[in-house]
Amino acid sequence: MPIAHEEITLRWDPGRATLGGRRSRQPVRYRAYLPAPIADLDPLVSSSALNSITDAEAACSRLEVTEGMVRVNLETVARQLLRAESVASSRIEGLIVSHRRLAKAAFRDGQGDFAAQSVLRNISGLEQALKLATEVERIDRETIVSIHEAMFGGTADDRHAGVVRDRQSWIGRDGSTPATADFVPPPADAVNALLDDLGAFASRGDVSAVLQAAIVHAHFETIHPFWDGNGRVGRALIHVVLRRRGAIARFLPPVSLVLANNADAYVRGLTSYRFADENDWYVLFSDALRVSADGSTAFAERIRTLQEHWREQAGNPRRDSAASRLIELLPSHPVVNLRTAMELTGASDEAVLRAFERLQSAGVIRQTTVGKRNRAFESIGLFALMDEFERELGPADRTPVASQRPT
Repeated sequence: MPIAHEEITLRWDPGRATLGGRRSRQPVRYRAYLPAPIADLDPLVSSSALNSITDAEAACSRLEVTEGMVRVNLETVARQLLRAESVASSRIEGLIVSHRRLAKAAFRDGQGDFAAQSVLRNISGLEQALKLATEVERIDRETIVSIHEAMFGGTADDRHAGVVRDRQSWIGRDGSTPATADFVPPPADAVNALLDDLGAFASRGDVSAVLQAAIVHAHFETIHPFWDGNGRVGRALIHVVLRRRGAIARFLPPVSLVLANNADAYVRGLTSYRFADENDWYVLFSDALRVSADGSTAFAERIRTLQEHWREQAGNPRRDSAASRLIELLPSHPVVNLRTAMELTGASDEAVLRAFERLQSAGVIRQTTVGKRNRAFESIGLFALMDEFERELGPADRTPVASQRPT
């Protein structure tokens, strides 16, 4: 059975400013989806969905305690997994940025690179969301709005940052009218109450964390409360729920990588939640989370192996040396210049310059430029490792249907 809902018939008057021919400017009747409240929902879970949920919970637990995680710098793995999640989540929305390009753009705060700037804001927004997960007593509408604001404030879409939509939106390739859309979310006057209801469900502690995250994500995407960025905020809410409930503590399994790998199945899963059998979505989501968690465990081991290779190439520098400290930090800061390396290692400029020379001669780093004059060094092998990680978990070159809105 789908999640409880009703479909209400409404009238849409496009007005004179609407793009398209005469037909596009004609008033039409359409059906909008209005979900029932879920604050007190008792989910009906099939045996197959329960098995998938249990497997996902076990994979998240393994991610926290596996030997590979214990033996590698925790910040290194945590930062790269968070970046992988943010890059993949942005890519689902059509923002395609390589990890090398993103690392270089970070030196310029994304200036001059719209896509990189958007992904960097997605990273900071996800970081803020995870921080909120451990600070707020409960998730509410203000929490959700603040995550959207963190992701879009200071970008080209700043005017929409944290602004709940005040008109009807719809989803589909034919964006001319809601009558021809693939999916029409609830009318604008219902959105605030639905967000309050969603926050109440997300704040509960009596539902499996994995199941709760699956429902929160699908329900948020169904409400579609913002003009843009619903996908990125909705995927951030997955990790808010998992972190708040203790299913993940230090590491963030990049579930968006797996969901992006089969965008069509992702969309079908959300459609099943709304119109067919919500258990189809529970299985798809839980399986994606399990794959991403297990893949992250293997990724941590590969980072550790790469660092050991770097140490051997560099002649096994002393553990307290600037060169050794840089090797430890390069996976989380793959592009560094003199200033950032000094800040990260606490070493003098002379010590860092000697470390640069040693690591460059050993083939651990190579010189690059960031902007016109900023000389920097990038790690050798890490970006290839990240690309390999993404190829194994996703994403494919397909993306879900973009959201449409009237002009």
